[in-house]
Amino acid sequence: MKEVIEVSNLSVYYENNEAIKNISFKADQGQLIGIVGPNGAGKSTLMKAVLGLEKYRGNVSILGKRVQEVRKQISYVPQRNQIDWDFPVLVEDVVMMGRASHIAWYKRPGKRDKEIVQECLDKVGMTKFSKRQIGELSGGQQQRVFIARSLAQQADIFFLDEPFVGIDVTSEEIIIDLLRELKRQQKTVFVVHHDLSKVQDYFDQLLLINKELIQFGAVEKVYTPEILQQTYKGSLALFGTDDHKMVVTPQ
Repeated sequence: MKEVIEVSNLSVYYENNEAIKNISFKADQGQLIGIVGPNGAGKSTLMKAVLGLEKYRGNVSILGKRVQEVRKQISYVPQRNQIDWDFPVLVEDVVMMGRASHIAWYKRPGKRDKEIVQECLDKVGMTKFSKRQIGELSGGQQQRVFIARSLAQQADIFFLDEPFVGIDVTSEEIIIDLLRELKRQQKTVFVVHHDLSKVQDYFDQLLLINKELIQFGAVEKVYTPEILQQTYKGSLALFGTDDHKMVVTPQ
């Protein structure tokens, strides 16, 4: 497999407090990777640092280059609570934002850009809402629109921060199906995720952190009671198995 990301000794400090410490890992092309850990473990901080959105110590290489050199090939979907949903913008315009890196600043979107926007809206089942204000939509619909924006960018590596929080079942099914399709296209997808009961169904690999890297590897190797207890410490309850799958609930 082709290596697409290498992170070495990554640390982030907030006013001399360590948010994450000395995290190192390598990720390959065509993987669907879940980032899991307890609240306050530094999951979002790790993602933002890798993207160059947080100051950090250490080294990050994406596609063998600095993140600033490969921005066009990276797509990021932030947490929904970080977005101003009252901003007056149409759904189709939000998705067109994903084309920004493909359109020269002095040009207007072309025919192909508009076609891609419509294709992406269709993939997330939001075509009929294209002329709606983004703030008029439900939480699940809003998340689907931002996934469509991400798809419109036609990136190679995708980062999604808690994409399944506060959305309906239909939206979650649509989104995970799209992420699996990206994997089949040999894209690499990172997802900050909190629902441990679904990690075996959703991901190929897990990156478990609690300010430090606990384990990174194939789900079948690292999704164990011992590693989960090490990750969540006293904030995890194990309830046995369900159809041969561990049922775990962060407390």
